[in-house]
Amino acid sequence: MFKTIIEPFKIKVVEPIRMTTADERRHILKHARYNMFGIRAHDILIDLLTDSGTAAMSSEQWAAMMRGDNAYAGSNSFYRFEAAVKELTGYAHIIPTHQGRAAERILFSIVGGARKTIPNNTHFDTTRANVEHTGASAVDLVIPEGLQPQTRHPFKGDMDLARLEALLKDMSPGRVPLCMLTVTNNSGGGQPVSMQNLKATSALCHRYGVPLFLDACRFAENAYFIKLREPGYGEKRPVDIAQEMFRLADGCTMSAKKDGLVNIGGFLAMNDARWAQEARNLLILTEGFPTYGGLAGRDLEAIAQGLREVLDEDYLRYRIRSVEYLAERLSAIGYPIIQPPGGHAVYIDARALLSHIPAHQFPAQSLCSAIYEHGGIRTGEIGSAMFGRCENGEEIPAPMDLVRIAIPRRAYTQSHIDYVSEVAEHVYALRKSLRGFRVLRQAAVLRHFTIELEPV
Repeated sequence: MFKTIIEPFKIKVVEPIRMTTADERRHILKHARYNMFGIRAHDILIDLLTDSGTAAMSSEQWAAMMRGDNAYAGSNSFYRFEAAVKELTGYAHIIPTHQGRAAERILFSIVGGARKTIPNNTHFDTTRANVEHTGASAVDLVIPEGLQPQTRHPFKGDMDLARLEALLKDMSPGRVPLCMLTVTNNSGGGQPVSMQNLKATSALCHRYGVPLFLDACRFAENAYFIKLREPGYGEKRPVDIAQEMFRLADGCTMSAKKDGLVNIGGFLAMNDARWAQEARNLLILTEGFPTYGGLAGRDLEAIAQGLREVLDEDYLRYRIRSVEYLAERLSAIGYPIIQPPGGHAVYIDARALLSHIPAHQFPAQSLCSAIYEHGGIRTGEIGSAMFGRCENGEEIPAPMDLVRIAIPRRAYTQSHIDYVSEVAEHVYALRKSLRGFRVLRQAAVLRHFTIELEPV
C-alpha cells in the first residue's frame, strides 16, 4: 500500500558512537597499515565490515538469555536449542559450536584429507581455509553469471550443474566426500541459490553417492529471495521454504552470527550417525561437551529464539529492502555494483571503478581506505587480499576485487544508510586520485585478517 518500508521494531537501548576528524582517521589508517581489521571499534563511526555477530538482539532474546542453564552436561538450554534447530532443519544430530568456522573445522577434519576434493558454489574464506588445511582441494563451481558483477540474474549463487557432474564423473569413489552449497553465496555478492538448483544439485550428488551439505549462514535471506523470485513460491511462508531447503541436504554448517541474529554461536548438523559421533569426539577435544560446545547456556537460548525471529516475514521484507535501498543510491551515484543486490550487503566492483589501479595493487583495499578516511565508515575487502595469493613473490589476483558494505541486522537506521551514501558520493568524485598498495607483511593463511600494506 505505502512505499516506505519501516523498521519492524523500535529502539529500546542505544549505544553512543564517536565522531572523528579526517586528520585523525588518516593517522589511524597509517597506524593500522591500511587494514580495516586493524582499526579499533572506538575509532569507527559506522561499522559495515561484516554482518557476522553484529546484530542487535531482541527483547525476547535477552529475556530468553536470563533462563540460560550453564550445566556442564545435559543443559536444559541445549535441549531447547536442539529442538529449535531440529524443527527448522529436520536433521538428526545437532552439534553446537562457538561459531561457524569451528563447525567447518570439525566437519572437514573428518571428511577432508590429501587427494580429496570439496566442490561448492563458492567457498568463503574460512571454509576454503579449513578445507585446504586438511590437504583437500576446495573447488568453486558457481554459474558463469556469478562471476559477472553487472549481469542481472535472479539466482547468481546457483551451482553450475554441468561442471559439478563433470567433476563427480572424473573423481574415483571417495575422492569427493561431500558437496557444499553456500546459501546465500557470500563471496559472490550475497547472491541466492534457487530451489530448482538446490533440488537439482541434491539429486545429482545423491546419484553419485555424495552427501550434500549447506553452508547455511544466511538461509533465511535465501529463503526470502526464493519467495520473491521463484515461480510457485510467492504464497509460501519463509519458514516453509527454509525447511524445504534444509531437507534437500544431508547436513549443514551454520554460523548463527548471521541469520541466527546472535553475537556468538553456531552449529554442525547432519543425519549421518557415524560422522556425528566423530564430530562430537572432536568437539570435546577443542570446543567442549556436546551439550554446550563452547557456548554458555544463555547463548544457546538466544540462538533458539533468533532462529524463529529471523523467519518473520515483516523482518525479512525490511531486511532485503534496506540493502536494496543502499544499492539503488550507490548505483545512481555511478558505482558499479553486483547486480542484483544480495541480502546482507552491497558489493562494489572496485576493479571496475578504479581501473587505473592494477589488480595486484589491491583496488578494493584502496576504496575501503578512502571510505574510512573521508567518512569514518569501515567496509570490507572481498578481493585479492582475501582470495588472491602470493607465489614466488608475485601476487596472483582473485577473480574479482569487491568492497563489501555489510549491513548489521537491526543495528542501524535509514539515516545511517543515507550518511553512507553521502560519503560514497564524496569518495566517488575523488576516485581517480586513489592509489594502490603493496604488501609489507602477510600470513601464509587467511592473510587478509592481519595483512600490512603501504601506499604505492
